[in-house]
Amino acid sequence: MNIHEYQAKEIFRSFGLPVPGGKVATSVDEAVKLAEEQGLPVMVKSQVLTGGRGKAGGVKFCEGMDDVRSSAEKILGLDIKGHIVRKVLVTPAVDIASEYYVGMLIDRNTKRILLMASAEGGVEIEQVAKETPELIFKQTIDPRFGLLDHEAMGMGMRLCPDDIKKARQLASAMQKLYKAFVESDASLAEINPFIFTPEGKGHAIDAKVNLDDNALFRHPGYEALRDLDAENPAERAAREAGLSFVKLQGNVGCLVNGAGLAMATMDLVKYYGGQPANFLDIGGSSNPEKVVNALQIILSDPEVKAILFNIFGGITRCDDVAQGIITATKSMDIPVPIVVRLTGTNEEEGRAMLAKTDLIPAATMDEAVQKAIELAG
Repeated sequence: MNIHEYQAKEIFRSFGLPVPGGKVATSVDEAVKLAEEQGLPVMVKSQVLTGGRGKAGGVKFCEGMDDVRSSAEKILGLDIKGHIVRKVLVTPAVDIASEYYVGMLIDRNTKRILLMASAEGGVEIEQVAKETPELIFKQTIDPRFGLLDHEAMGMGMRLCPDDIKKARQLASAMQKLYKAFVESDASLAEINPFIFTPEGKGHAIDAKVNLDDNALFRHPGYEALRDLDAENPAERAAREAGLSFVKLQGNVGCLVNGAGLAMATMDLVKYYGGQPANFLDIGGSSNPEKVVNALQIILSDPEVKAILFNIFGGITRCDDVAQGIITATKSMDIPVPIVVRLTGTNEEEGRAMLAKTDLIPAATMDEAVQKAIELAG
């Protein structure tokens, strides 16, 4: 689950990171009032779940109240990469002498948390990684001990080799960021930039946090952080229906049981020259209601021209799955062709049931994918 900058800052602040104050406004008048309360100068920052806000005109420095009003008027309602700005963060502006990047993420190779840091803060870290990867320093963290003092200090000295005071502040920020990352069950936590003022005071002036959906049950309060307006409606409907769904840009709708098989199905669609419209893991259920929900979500995408069911029947029998698919498709109007591949327990029985319908059966995964691509045009 992605959250806004102001929400990420609240998490960081609760773990002792030096985050400047600030409040959120949803109207121009509210933004002006907050600026009056905080004192000038301020930054007016769009709150949308995407990067590139500054380049799009969504972040403004304001020296006077007229600047605050005009900036809020321009930013509220602004479209940034398909995201409409409905909130702005009004936060005190600070003088910047130097900028750094500090981030935590999960390294799937080592299966541990990875600390990444760079003296090239204030720009997209992906750009730094592409153009000057040698400027990004990395530290794998042992979960038994956490980020130890000497590890954090060593990273701080790599970033600020000539200033021990700044290195210590960075080391402290890294350890607090690690604690925030672990205790909030994040999958990503970034400060970009962590800045120093001309007086040498450090501040985390931007924040990004992605929370692990699988751990939300441990944080009941985090569900309220979800911005429903910013979510893809189909993905929201899938979550509410208990389905794993990610919208893509193709025209072959994929409905599969099991995440691994779903990934393999999408790979095969690409291999044969097609474009998958989605990732959708329906799980092991043959419940017609679940199939109906899945089909409605896929069909909400007007780009979908064919639907591919790819089902492996292990514990769940293929004839039960076939009956669920048949029952679901009879209960709704489906304007596109459906290809069904069933394999596993009672697959012959399942295929015999499908043969009596308008559904298009396929004996193998390759055959099913090629038929779906052909029907999608």
